[in-house]
Amino acid sequence: MTASQRQVAHVFVELADTLVDDFDLLAFLHLLATRCKDTLEVDAVGVLLADHNGTLNTVAASSERARLLELFQLQNDEGPCLDCYRGAAPVHAADLAAERGRWPRFVAVAEAEGFASSHALPLRLRDDVIGALNIFGTRPGRLADELLAIGQALADIATIGILQERTARDRGLLARQLQAALDSRILIEQAKGVLSERLGSGVDEAFAVLRDYARSHNRRLREVARAVVDNDPGVTDIA
Repeated sequence: MTASQRQVAHVFVELADTLVDDFDLLAFLHLLATRCKDTLEVDAVGVLLADHNGTLNTVAASSERARLLELFQLQNDEGPCLDCYRGAAPVHAADLAAERGRWPRFVAVAEAEGFASSHALPLRLRDDVIGALNIFGTRPGRLADELLAIGQALADIATIGILQERTARDRGLLARQLQAALDSRILIEQAKGVLSERLGSGVDEAFAVLRDYARSHNRRLREVARAVVDNDPGVTDIA
């Protein structure tokens, strides 16, 4: 087994290992985004999930630039992730500059953020599509078929895990837990801002501190974020 094969195997085991009774959806999706970025050796990854109305929401990203670009897609109803979700099929844009006629506003913002390519993969189980995984590159070019297959496999295992942990794939329960994750996301954004100011760092570095603290202390991201926002003395050692 090569080093790259061992890395892929480790990521699959790591994702599967998070599917426990005390399942933390938001932490799981952030893990998915960061591990996809590292395993596929791409520049950024974003994850979108649909609510009970079928409306996509940004729930995780490997960087702040990717998160903002995902938000732009949603706010302007334009971009590869939306087409991927609606079509329930991968959408590849090896050279975003060639897609100006298709997504004029998205391409302009993506290029301004330094991205030149995008691959969107559906979070899908059979005919059930619950979101999309967006892969961004800073240079034009299509990912190798092998890497795309690994990316889709990671998206698939994430989808299976999310649906299985929702108890018999109950859509109502999925919607409620997704809403809880979205509420947590707002709180985490606030905590990132507080930590960024406290540390004098960027928001990506602040989130890394927040995430690592939650992991090392075996606490939920939302719980630690709330403590930071409330200036709880119990987390004074976070920075």
